[in-house]
Amino acid sequence: MTTESVTALLEELLARIAADVPGTVGAAVSVHHHGLPLRLAAAHGLADVFVPVQLDELGGPVEAAGDTGLPVVTADVFADERWPSLTLDALLERHSEVDWTRVRGVAALPAPWDTEGRLVLSVTLDRPATEETLKVLKRHERFTAMALVVAEAARPDRTEQMLDLLQSRAALEEAKGIVIALRRCDPDEAWATLRRASQQFNVKVRELAVALVELLAGAPAPQPDGDRTIEPSPAARVAAEQVLRAFEGGPAELAGL
Repeated sequence: MTTESVTALLEELLARIAADVPGTVGAAVSVHHHGLPLRLAAAHGLADVFVPVQLDELGGPVEAAGDTGLPVVTADVFADERWPSLTLDALLERHSEVDWTRVRGVAALPAPWDTEGRLVLSVTLDRPATEETLKVLKRHERFTAMALVVAEAARPDRTEQMLDLLQSRAALEEAKGIVIALRRCDPDEAWATLRRASQQFNVKVRELAVALVELLAGAPAPQPDGDRTIEPSPAARVAAEQVLRAFEGGPAELAGL
């Protein structure tokens, strides 16, 4: 698959999202990975201009979602005090060719892409964005993440890294399923729990994920052979034991995670 065809795939995905959300005038997927700043990966409609100006200059819902890892919804982005620099006048000054009077609400949904990166799926509307807007974005999040994996794999210089990414994502999905079952939470909270635990115990989240799977299964986690097998460190195995103990200990123990 060529880079051009992958870009077309992402753009088609965004067009479908736009069709699913009434009033959409722009849709975008932005990513940050390997410590790099959040960047626009693909856009539909005026998001091609609106998202970069948020990321590079004025701030806004997309940047906030990428920085905090929390969903962002605004009914009227130009009247929202969270982004004082993102005004109609500022946008007209930079891109007078765009009809910015159509812009009103914005919803931005962050989601884990792999152990080191995050994607932000966003829509810009001609009406207020709501929690229902986020629900629509959430239905498209998993396919967007996989499309990005394909996009990165299409780069000839990234084959090895993308094999690692796919390996890590598979381990994380297994561990997230365990957390969902034990904690009775949604996937976002399961991911947040794994991230908090990895930071608290200072271990890599992918090693914690494999250690947790192996601890509950009582056997090695299924993994490909070779150099890409994830081998949890002793610290990660201790962390997995303490995480499981927290789940078994009830609300007081879980508060620490």
